Amino acid sequence: MNLRKYLIRALHRLQKGPGYTYKELLVWYCDNTNTHGPKRIIKEGPKKKLIWFFLTLLFASLVFWQWGILINTYLSYNVTSSLSIGFKTMKFPAVTVCNANPFKYSEVKHLLKELDRLIEAALERILQPTPGNSSEMVSPPLNLELWHQIPLVLIDEHDKDNPVILDIFESNQTAESNQTSAINRTFADNATADEEKKYKLAVKLCSHQGSDNCTYRNFTSAAQAVTEWYILQSTSILSKVPLQERIRMGYQAEDMILACLYGAEPCNYKNFTQIYHPDHGNCYIFNWGMDEEALNSSNPGAEFGLKLILDISQQDYIPYLSSAAGARLMLHQQKSFPFLKDQGIYAMAGTETSIGVLVDELERMGYPYSDCTMNGSDVPVKNLYSQYNTSYSIQACLRSCFQNHMMETCGCGHYMFPLPAGISYCNNEANPGWAYCYSSLRSSIKHRQICIDSCKETCNDTQYKMTISMADWPSEASEDWIFHILSYERDMSTNVTLDRNGIIKLNIYFQEYNYRTISESAATTIVWLLSSLGGQFGFWMGGSVLCLIEFGEIII
Repeated sequence: MNLRKYLIRALHRLQKGPGYTYKELLVWYCDNTNTHGPKRIIKEGPKKKLIWFFLTLLFASLVFWQWGILINTYLSYNVTSSLSIGFKTMKFPAVTVCNANPFKYSEVKHLLKELDRLIEAALERILQPTPGNSSEMVSPPLNLELWHQIPLVLIDEHDKDNPVILDIFESNQTAESNQTSAINRTFADNATADEEKKYKLAVKLCSHQGSDNCTYRNFTSAAQAVTEWYILQSTSILSKVPLQERIRMGYQAEDMILACLYGAEPCNYKNFTQIYHPDHGNCYIFNWGMDEEALNSSNPGAEFGLKLILDISQQDYIPYLSSAAGARLMLHQQKSFPFLKDQGIYAMAGTETSIGVLVDELERMGYPYSDCTMNGSDVPVKNLYSQYNTSYSIQACLRSCFQNHMMETCGCGHYMFPLPAGISYCNNEANPGWAYCYSSLRSSIKHRQICIDSCKETCNDTQYKMTISMADWPSEASEDWIFHILSYERDMSTNVTLDRNGIIKLNIYFQEYNYRTISESAATTIVWLLSSLGGQFGFWMGGSVLCLIEFGEIII
C-alpha cells in the first residue's frame, strides 16, 4: 500500500500537478490552459472574476450551440450539383421503333370478332338511345356473356340528384335500383360535368359477376369510355394467346423496316433486335448492345446518323384499339428496357421526322447522400424485367412492384407486365373480378406510395434530349417514283402498294459532340466540419485542439 502511494505522488511530481482536491485541480487547469477566459477568473479581483466567469460560461455555451448546428449540418449529408461540358466521341443510343398498333387486324380479327360486334351494336344504341331508333334484331345473335363480364352502362342524368343506370342491351330498359346509390356516390364528386349532357357512359366493374360490390368508371366522353372498355376486354382475350402466336400476329421486321442507313453504311432489318412489347406488339431495337459492341458515332450531323423508312400499314389497324396512327420510338441506353408508353414519342405517317440528340449524363452520390442504387441489387422489389437481361431502372422497378401487388391481391398478373414462373395472366373466365381488382389497385394511393418508397433512382443515368422537326414526305412531285421503288423492293410488284398514310422517314443524329455532365458532390466534408468546429472554438474562446487535449489531460 505504501509503495502505491509513493508511485502516485511521484507521478504527480512529474506532471507538476497541484495536489489531490478537485478545487486544486480546477485552479491548476485554469492557470495553465491556453484557452482565454479561465485564467482571468482566478487572477482578477472579485468583481472582474464574476464578469469573466459569466463571459466564459456564455461563450462556451455559444461554442457548444454552434458545434451542434455544424454537426447536424454535416450529418444531413447535403449535396451540391455542378454542371460541366465535355467533348468526346460518343456511343450512338439504342433506338427502339414500334408500330402504334400492336397487331395486324387481319391476323387478330377472328379473336376479336365477337367483341367488335358487341361494341358496334352498343355504339348504335348509345348514339340512338330512344327506343325504336336502334336496330332491335341482330343476326347472328350477340354473345352477351362477354358483355356481362365487363359491361358498359348508360347513365341517365335528367334528374341529377337521382341518376339512373340504363342497361344498353336490355330491351325494356329499367333502372337497377340496387345500384343507384353506388352511382350516386360515383357522380357526387363530378361537379364540373357539363349540365347539358343528359347521358353518360361508364364502365361497370364488379368483384364478380352478379355482385353488388361494383364500381363505375365514368368518363367525360363516350370515346374514352369505349376505348377503356375495349382495352379491358381485348386484354382478357389476348392474355390467353401464347407469346409466339402474338409475335406472329404482329408486324414483322422485314415488312415494317423498308430501308436503313447508318452513316455511310447500309443496314437492314437483320441489324435490329426483336422484342415483344405488350403495348405495341413487335418492337425492333437498333444498337441495343446485347450481342455485339455498341456503335460509336463518327461525327455529329444528320449525314452521320441513322436513317430509316418504315411502313406502318395503317389500313390494317384495329379500329377500336388503336386510335393513334404512326410509329412509336424511343432513344435509350444500351442494355436498358424501352418503356415507350412513358418515354417514347410518335412519328407521324407521311412525314420525314428529324431528331437531333444532345446528351446529359447524370452522376448522383450514393448512400448516405441520396437513396440511389448502382444496379438495383439493394432494392427490395424483385425486378421482373431481368428476364430480358436488361439493366435496372426505376420504371422497371415500379412496374414490377405493381405486378407483384397485382398477383398478391388479384391472384393473377396483368397482361401489360412480365410474369414470374408459375403465374398466369388475368382473364375474364379464370378471374371474373380481375378488372375490378386491377382498377382498385391502380387507383390506390397506398399501394402506389409503397412502390414509390421501395424503388430507387439509379445513381448514374444518361438522358437524351431531342430536338424534333417534321416535313411532309414524300413531296407531291416525288411520291410517284418513290412509292413505285419502295413497293417493288418490298413486294417485287410493279404496282404501287404503299401510300403516304403508311410511310414514315426518320433521321436520328447527334447535333454535336458536346455533352453535359451534371454531377453531385458533398456539400459538407469531414475537413469542412473540423475546420468549422475549430473556427467557432477559436473565435469565441481563443481555443484550439491543444486546449481540448489539455482538458482531456485533466479528466485523466
